[in-house]
Amino acid sequence: MNGPLKRAALACLLMFGLLMLNVNYLQAVRAEDLRADSRNVRNFYDRYDVERGRITAGNKVLAESVDTGSNTFRFERRYPEGKVYAPITGFFAPESTRDMERAENSLLDGTSADLLIRRSIDLFTAKKSKGANVDLTINPKAQEAAYRALGASGKKGAVVAIEPKTGAILAMVSIPTYDPNLLSKANKAEVNKASKKLETDKDQPLLNRAIERTYPPGSTFKAVTLTAYLESDDTLGPQSQVDAPQLLDLPNTTADLPNHGGSACGSGRVTLSFALEQSCNTPFGKIGMDLGYDALKDQAEKFGIGAEPLKIPIEVAASSIGPEEDKAALAQASIGQRNNQMTPLQMAMVAAGIANNGVVMKPYLVNKIADAEGGEVDSADPEELSTAMSEDSAHKLQEMMVNVVKQGTARAAQIPGVTVGGKTGTAETLPGKDPHAWFISFAPVEDPKVAVALIVESGSAGGEASGGLTAAPIAKSVMEAVLGR
Repeated sequence: MNGPLKRAALACLLMFGLLMLNVNYLQAVRAEDLRADSRNVRNFYDRYDVERGRITAGNKVLAESVDTGSNTFRFERRYPEGKVYAPITGFFAPESTRDMERAENSLLDGTSADLLIRRSIDLFTAKKSKGANVDLTINPKAQEAAYRALGASGKKGAVVAIEPKTGAILAMVSIPTYDPNLLSKANKAEVNKASKKLETDKDQPLLNRAIERTYPPGSTFKAVTLTAYLESDDTLGPQSQVDAPQLLDLPNTTADLPNHGGSACGSGRVTLSFALEQSCNTPFGKIGMDLGYDALKDQAEKFGIGAEPLKIPIEVAASSIGPEEDKAALAQASIGQRNNQMTPLQMAMVAAGIANNGVVMKPYLVNKIADAEGGEVDSADPEELSTAMSEDSAHKLQEMMVNVVKQGTARAAQIPGVTVGGKTGTAETLPGKDPHAWFISFAPVEDPKVAVALIVESGSAGGEASGGLTAAPIAKSVMEAVLGR
């Protein structure tokens, strides 16, 4: 071979080598980035080429893919019950997903390894693969009752209902909400405009207040403090006497802890049942200081507070009673103030654990997953999270919470012919700002079918907001829906 030919051959060999290096670099190193690049129009079209599975609950279709007949955007996502279920379904947008659409994306779009057999059968029979269907635990009557009761009032807040014996979530409402249909169109410009409007809305309609935000729980936390007290001595019960001063001295401070409105709590010594019925602060502040931080923290953890963050399978914000401080801070934490921060879902778990004789079940939203032909892929297997208290303590607490509804601060939650247990809460926020109104409840006490927790946010119910007047009637509507009343 002469010189020019040798040089040409070497140049070709070098270019071939560089080409192979670049191909391997793109495939091994940059493939994922390129695939995820928003400018990759192939991804965009592929996203709409798949018939995603349905999201259902009871007899309702909450999300489905509709064939548009278009060659470019074949299937478009629709949400027939839009705003009512948006905090649960989330949305499937051109470049993003949220909530259940995100948490179960690989099943809904059919790429999950759990659907390998179904895809193999489809390949063999030359059928186009579809995504799996996800059926939720939501009870549509409870969900819609919660949405109507909270939404019709014009107040901001959240409602969660749980089946105490299984942990199945029966309702999860957050208001204000949004229409996911506005975010599921294939038109990026329209979706981006709608998305920006929602993201900049001061009322945060995209936020799921039931699981993504924590709040001071106010007096509903007294149920946790009282559980720790009952568990500390099995001779204690509803008629046990406790100190109930009009003002509780907070050690090493110049401040005192008053009862709501500065009122007295009985004659200075009251029963535990009376203290809970009237939601007195001073007895529970003293109980918390006597128990100590570790006992309160341990009890809270048994309800799931401060434990590993939950996935239902949507991620849930962590609840906490806050760090250990001094005795004065502990007294305030014992009545649900100070640094206590709870999600409404967490407080629903507290109510459900008390109703279920002390056993706290792990909450979950997915009832069943089936492939496109109806073959079962997975189904719910209720799981015990913890035992928060003895059965004896649970019965004592149930009795006291029934009295709260019968003759205490939660009479607005009474349902004729049904024994209801409950606890109100009015949580102070910042100085000069209106309080949050809380309520936790369960029914029927003899055979609990539903536990409810709800919050009405500061400001939306005015300065007179209270758990008994503002929140309890909404919980009553949800319990009636589950019980068929």
